[in-house]
Amino acid sequence: MNWIGIIVPFIAVSVIGGCVGRPLLHPGPIRKPLQTIRPYNIAHRGSNGELPEETLAAYRRAVQEGADFIESDILASKDGVLICFHDLKLENTTDVANHKQFAHRKRSYQVQGVNTTGWFVVDFTFEELKLLRVKQRFGFRDPQYNGKFSLITFEEFISVALHAKRVVGIYPEIKNPVFINQHVKWSDGKKFEDKFVETLKKYGYKGSYMSKEWLKQPVFIQSFAPTSLTYIANLTDLPKVLLIADPPTRTEDTNQSFFEITSDSYFNFINKYVVGIGPSKAAILPSVDNHLSETSNTGLVAKAHAHGLQVHPYTFRNENMYLTFNFKQDPYEEYDFWINKIEVDGLFTDFAGSLHNFQEWTSEKGN
Repeated sequence: MNWIGIIVPFIAVSVIGGCVGRPLLHPGPIRKPLQTIRPYNIAHRGSNGELPEETLAAYRRAVQEGADFIESDILASKDGVLICFHDLKLENTTDVANHKQFAHRKRSYQVQGVNTTGWFVVDFTFEELKLLRVKQRFGFRDPQYNGKFSLITFEEFISVALHAKRVVGIYPEIKNPVFINQHVKWSDGKKFEDKFVETLKKYGYKGSYMSKEWLKQPVFIQSFAPTSLTYIANLTDLPKVLLIADPPTRTEDTNQSFFEITSDSYFNFINKYVVGIGPSKAAILPSVDNHLSETSNTGLVAKAHAHGLQVHPYTFRNENMYLTFNFKQDPYEEYDFWINKIEVDGLFTDFAGSLHNFQEWTSEKGN
């Protein structure tokens, strides 16, 4: 199918005004339930293809555009506040380098065996982090909103979902838990994972996958660290997803290879703790010379499904540089391929509106 020429209406930025919400359920009539009949539309760091990632504006835009889940990476500040931020270092997506008062905060740490230098989240209190402003990660994306939004807390992120006029799920990640537990200490002696789960419980998140409680406030807990997921299995029955990086990458906590954590024996073990996996697209179907070929299919989706695991691959992006030649520079062709041929169960996308439009246009029921 050819979707070139279909014009997606521009959504005025004014609708994303206001940056702080209260953590209360949206009042009024019963909210429209989460759709569960087609693959989940997971807004990767919000609608960050349009607005700076992990900001209230990006998350509110994603909700407005039809995302089923809004996704965030959770880290911790020096004083133990859980925040929404992807990188351990601040300079890639904030203006920290322009703040002279923080020039001396540059540090070097070992991050998964690599000596890394920069301004690290764990060296700033949340009050200091609020002084920074977020910018687009990629220079080829719209820069007009750079500097307009601040970092937000995990609780503020949750409030976006709870204030939505329909049921919107959250998809938070326990990010870099080994590093965070090494460098951030809580006065009560608890771990990062404990604080993460406590926050979810505080706002009423509970229940196993597809239970009545879960459908009321849906959530998937994700992590690249298997031990974090097995640890919190003793704290909550909320559904969990094991993230899987590109094949050469090893897990940060157990130092296991991609091949180990996607083996049948490992799936037999981990499916007692998780309901799905979140692999990179390359882990499922590597490209060769910017082409996809069925002969390079690793069989990961079929294997996961055979073990009763969902598959939510990442990351879908509209820009031509992220589209293999198979899709003729058309992101809707890519969605069609992964949903209808590879048969994934959810998709992490930087453009929640595009995925929503595709699913609406191609859905018989339009739900």
